[in-house]
Amino acid sequence: MSNEDLRTAADAVLARLVGGPTSEPAGTRQDGTRPDGTRPDGTRPDGPRLREDQWRAIEALVAEKRRALVVQRTGWGKSAVYFVATALLRERGSGPTVIVSPLLALMRNQVESAARAGIRARTINSSNTEEWETIQAEVAAGEVDVLLVSPERLNNPEFRDQVLPELAAATGLLVVDEAHCISDWGHDFRPDYRRLRTMLADLPPGVPVLATTATANARVTADVAEQLGTGGGSDALVLRGPLDRESLSLAVLELPNAAHRLAWLADHLDDLPGSGIIYTLTVAAAEEVTAYLSHRGHTVASYTGKTENADRQQAEEDLLANRVKALVATSALGMGFDKPDLGFVVHLGSPSSPIAYYQQVGRAGRGVEHAEVLLLPGKEDTAIWNYFASLAFPPEEQVRRTLDVLAQAGRPVSLPALEPLVELRRSRLETMLKVLDVDGAVRRVKGGWVSTGAPWMYDTERYAWVAKQRQAEQQAMREYAATTGCRMEFLRRQLDDEEAVPCGRCDNCAGGRFNDRVSATALETARGELARPGVDVEPRKMWPTGLAAVGMTLKGRIPPGEQASPGRALGRLSDIGWGNRLRPMLAPQAPDGPVPDDVTKAVVEVLADWAKGPGGWAAGGADSGPRPVGVVTMASRSKPQLIQSLGARIAEIGRLPLLGSLEYTADAEVAHVPRSNSAQRLRALDGALTVPPALAAALREADGPVLLVDDATETGWTLAVGARMLRQAGAKGVLPLVLAVQG
Repeated sequence: MSNEDLRTAADAVLARLVGGPTSEPAGTRQDGTRPDGTRPDGTRPDGPRLREDQWRAIEALVAEKRRALVVQRTGWGKSAVYFVATALLRERGSGPTVIVSPLLALMRNQVESAARAGIRARTINSSNTEEWETIQAEVAAGEVDVLLVSPERLNNPEFRDQVLPELAAATGLLVVDEAHCISDWGHDFRPDYRRLRTMLADLPPGVPVLATTATANARVTADVAEQLGTGGGSDALVLRGPLDRESLSLAVLELPNAAHRLAWLADHLDDLPGSGIIYTLTVAAAEEVTAYLSHRGHTVASYTGKTENADRQQAEEDLLANRVKALVATSALGMGFDKPDLGFVVHLGSPSSPIAYYQQVGRAGRGVEHAEVLLLPGKEDTAIWNYFASLAFPPEEQVRRTLDVLAQAGRPVSLPALEPLVELRRSRLETMLKVLDVDGAVRRVKGGWVSTGAPWMYDTERYAWVAKQRQAEQQAMREYAATTGCRMEFLRRQLDDEEAVPCGRCDNCAGGRFNDRVSATALETARGELARPGVDVEPRKMWPTGLAAVGMTLKGRIPPGEQASPGRALGRLSDIGWGNRLRPMLAPQAPDGPVPDDVTKAVVEVLADWAKGPGGWAAGGADSGPRPVGVVTMASRSKPQLIQSLGARIAEIGRLPLLGSLEYTADAEVAHVPRSNSAQRLRALDGALTVPPALAAALREADGPVLLVDDATETGWTLAVGARMLRQAGAKGVLPLVLAVQG
């Protein structure tokens, strides 16, 4: 087939992808078109045609069997490249295309897009485990044109050792979508992606490879190319286009506080075109905003990492069908969600990176002439950025400890068994192990993880450089919000777009389209929503597994007579209401001092609502719990004045005796293990607290439960251990009361 014929065939596939005719009417005209105006291949003379760079990529993949890296803006048509290439390669007898794709939403969109072109696509991911065997049989029988695989599958031992080699041998085209995830210089590094090196090495000679992304600056592009084996002296094709989005009108609106931002959304959401996405930085904020906007009569839904898969899919479908005005989402709704007519994207709080911001706003305006993009930055943004930055690759001593434990075990160690032996939470531990796996220091096998014994160096310079880059990106987001120049040009330059010029559309180029006015009613209700105190604190009911590994005999269910009761907190540090008030007050560097009056007043409101609520001691009825008869405070090395004064104020206002305080023992070495796992936290608490004799005597005499007062809870184990000790000392019950839930 000549290149001209190949181009014609490619345009025909494109026509089917975008909904063109798939059957051929009888008869043709003298100009070669059929009675309905289409060519014999199904395209129209004025119909959809591939962009030149799309065609160049397809030509490289199909005719030249090369490797290509395509860095193009969202909406440019990167998926068209691999679907068209797949159809042409399959016609030539090639094996199925394997697409490594990061998100379920993206997979669902791509399966539907493929079907329009007559391409049979299936997926293997965490949500359809019951279908894996059937799908693998269909692939082996040649019944699947496209197999979409989540990157996590690449490091599953069974998939890696049994399925992946056969898949690599049969693959006709390998596609790495959202390829910036490979690079730890990028904004969304995922170590699972780096397992692609193994698959690339196992591909037969001549199998084409396509990597695509919309969000990569020059450094990330070079890193991705190198890791995919498409850099250096190879003949890889790199296509990098301008990143302007002609349909997007960018704007920033500075508002005084969180209440004004919520009120603005309530007053102006219906003025925004079509339906869209409201991004927040945390799950708590997404839930707050959803509740408030729903209360104000807007049809919205929440979409976060905590949303059940079925609910996520329903939310996506509702947005696609315009049954909701907006999804209020975290970054869980990110790469690949495809709604061409999405009319707006609003950010309630700044993402920490211009690249991440560009990626998220790129959801809008893909199939419409105009879409609004608005950033509403918040004072809490920096604190939230710093929290997520603190979860980066662990310090060397923690990594070495993990390697030593695995080496000494001499056998596979599961995550639950490994977790108690290192001071890392499971999610962070797993991410670290995946990086070490790619580096060759450990290997995931059936039953857990093993040490390979290979030498490994902690790349201090690289990790420090990545951290420095993160700080630079945060500063760039501050500059984006403050700039008086073109906002689209600013973002394009952050992505090293050499063709960046003023857009003529943003608020700085064309004048502001939004004012900061909010109605008194919306502002009053927003303040009320954010000021409403009270968050449930669920008690721990089971001891974590693996405590024997740290010398503790506790296991199984915590006996009911030693458990805390459900408790209450004033707010969450991650929300935009009380979180903004409590965060600076409870920060490690904040000075200690008496509890402020406004905080005391809010805590009293929490207690009043708690008393009247289900199970509350003032509710009445059979479900009413007993009224607290005293107050106990928790020992603190960092905020003793705050906690003691809070306990004293509660006792005074509630006319309850202040019974005393749990105290640290004389030889207690640690008061807090920050962001550690449950076993390590319990090990640190073991023997660190004591019930003074006077407090024990008061507990035995008290005829009812006591309030246990602390400043904050993160893992819940300090409250659990404190409650157990108070119950063992004679307390009839323990009701935890804290200022904040961390997270």
